[in-house]
Amino acid sequence: MDKALEEPENILMLHNYCNKEEYVFHHVISIGLIGGYIAFKMKCNRADVYQAAIGGCLADCGMAKLPPRLLNKRESLTADDYKEIHAHPIFSYKMIKDSSIIKDSVKVAVLEHHGRLDGTGYPKRLKTKPMNLFSKIIAVADVFHAMTSERAYRKKQSPFKVLESIFHDDFGKFDIAVIKTLLSSFANFSIGSRVKLNNGFIAEIIFIDAGSQTRPVIKVMDSGQIINLGINRELYIEEIL
Repeated sequence: MDKALEEPENILMLHNYCNKEEYVFHHVISIGLIGGYIAFKMKCNRADVYQAAIGGCLADCGMAKLPPRLLNKRESLTADDYKEIHAHPIFSYKMIKDSSIIKDSVKVAVLEHHGRLDGTGYPKRLKTKPMNLFSKIIAVADVFHAMTSERAYRKKQSPFKVLESIFHDDFGKFDIAVIKTLLSSFANFSIGSRVKLNNGFIAEIIFIDAGSQTRPVIKVMDSGQIINLGINRELYIEEIL
């Protein structure tokens, strides 16, 4: 974690190193690093940064209890598949609950990292319980990396598009302070990045408005055209190159 914090821009680009064949393994390490980074940016003490990282890495350890066919499935998951997968946080919690090196609040975070603030998510029995900070952090780290990574049954999405979806489409499900921390951190390292738009244009990010961080101002490489994606809503960043 200490080494990763020395090069935070790499933490935010972990999805580029993830492949669909080894997704499960890449995902858990990435949750840990992203979760630890968010905790660090939210001014948590160093011990809690480590705890957030450990919790993220162990959040999906219960997947080891699931049938291998679910982890290796290349087509879309069925309702029955999801029912089985929804048990993995419970398995994860049972595997770590007696550990003396993990804080109780982190153990709870492992159990409820698929829970949502609006009472949705799973396990369902958690819907009336408030989520602690570790739970909120790991929940965002988990969904951010999952949506930005290539999966066997769908393509990856750009971090900008994913953060916009989490912030707007899933409003009320995730903690706003955690989302803003990740969003502002990502924006800080994106100026000058080359991107591909959904219309196929290759462009460079030249400015990011604090009020519209998922839709920066870009310059099209071929024509030099300046486009404010905050105004041109039909366009969005499809990929960071």
